[in-house]
Amino acid sequence: MKRIVLTACAALTGLLSAPARNSEALRTPDVPARSAETRTMSGDTVRCWTLDECLHYALENNIQLQQSRNDYLSGLEDTKEAKAARLPSLSASTTQGFTNYPSTNVSDRTTYTGTYGLEAGLTLYEGGKLRTAVRQQQVQNRIDELSVAESENDIRIAIVQAYLQALYATEAVAVAANTAEVSRAQRDRAEELWKAGSISRVDFAQLESQYASDLYQVTTARTSLDNYRLQLKQLLELDITEEMNLAAPAIQESEVLSSLPAKAEIYATALTAMPEIQRGELAVESAELGIRQAQAGFYPSLSLTAGIGTGHMSNGGYESGSQIWNRFNENVGLTLSIPIFSNRRNRTAVNKARLEAENSRLTWQDLQKTLLREVESAYLDAVSAQSQYRAATEKERYARQSFELTQEQFNLGVKNTVELITAQNEWSSARQEVLQAKYMALLNIELLNIYQGRNTTTIN
Repeated sequence: MKRIVLTACAALTGLLSAPARNSEALRTPDVPARSAETRTMSGDTVRCWTLDECLHYALENNIQLQQSRNDYLSGLEDTKEAKAARLPSLSASTTQGFTNYPSTNVSDRTTYTGTYGLEAGLTLYEGGKLRTAVRQQQVQNRIDELSVAESENDIRIAIVQAYLQALYATEAVAVAANTAEVSRAQRDRAEELWKAGSISRVDFAQLESQYASDLYQVTTARTSLDNYRLQLKQLLELDITEEMNLAAPAIQESEVLSSLPAKAEIYATALTAMPEIQRGELAVESAELGIRQAQAGFYPSLSLTAGIGTGHMSNGGYESGSQIWNRFNENVGLTLSIPIFSNRRNRTAVNKARLEAENSRLTWQDLQKTLLREVESAYLDAVSAQSQYRAATEKERYARQSFELTQEQFNLGVKNTVELITAQNEWSSARQEVLQAKYMALLNIELLNIYQGRNTTTIN
């Protein structure tokens, strides 16, 4: 999971650290929650996806996850085979042959023969190898099952990341459009003042340039939104003809600033909840069983065989039916195999199995340390983002007040265009900082939920 977590954090950080121009005039407009379906201009129905729906759909339809589940089912078949190896085997055989004797000294130069047999075998003792193989395969089944759960967690992280990016881009479009509308109103007001001789042509041109720049930011924000929707659509592996909209949740400030459990408590929960930790522990158990299986090569093996058979020959002096009865036979036997010298194959197998067990222990320890780093990083990022959100909210409030006063003074001719644009950009930057901190906090809170084996709670 480490790679995907880092990718999610880095990607969202890069998105949220974009140049701040997507801001509104008075306050960020609430993005209304959409209905379950919307319609395009052509009248086609476009499904509106919630986060839960995205997660549910991905867990059911993701190709890699389906392959992982098939690997698990394949392992179950291997377990059935390992169990069946302890049962008796039974096989039937027949051989039909035609022989030609070219010598002139034989009375019958051609002979037709046939043999028929039924053989059974049972391994009585093999140093516990068969029993150990069954146990090891059962452990492997559990490992495969945990690998499926780990893949599901990876998909959850990727979907949450993409969904948050799309939500951020949706708010950015609304903010940019509102900013452009305010810039248009300022330009129209400046045009009246210029015609009245209250401001210079240069001042009016600066506000026209500001309006054009804000329109460009609207286009950029919409392009970003389309790209993030496309990324989410590709994660869901939707058809190229299928469009999608997002159902924007009503995120409350209390959810952004929700209290977090103690870091040590989160890590302790994660150690029991995260499938890769359990998978690493079971890998150690499987490797130890591998040592026992390799050691079985030093022990003797005992097997039981039994069978019945018969046959016939065309020139055997009997009728075919009589031959089959007269040649009917029964056999039973015990085979004892004692390893004496195996060119060090057994010793090498045991030593390599012990090294594999040691590597499994080291891998398990590394998984625990990796999880600790991820939990600590997500926890610190969440706490930092919440602190930034509080500070940015306060900064935005004062920046908005400053912009409102500057705008009023500009309309009265007290402030010039440079001061107005500067106040607007400062306020826009403050709104962008609030948006950045908000979604960084939400992302890391959801990561901590996933680490603790919980469902998403803040953006449902």
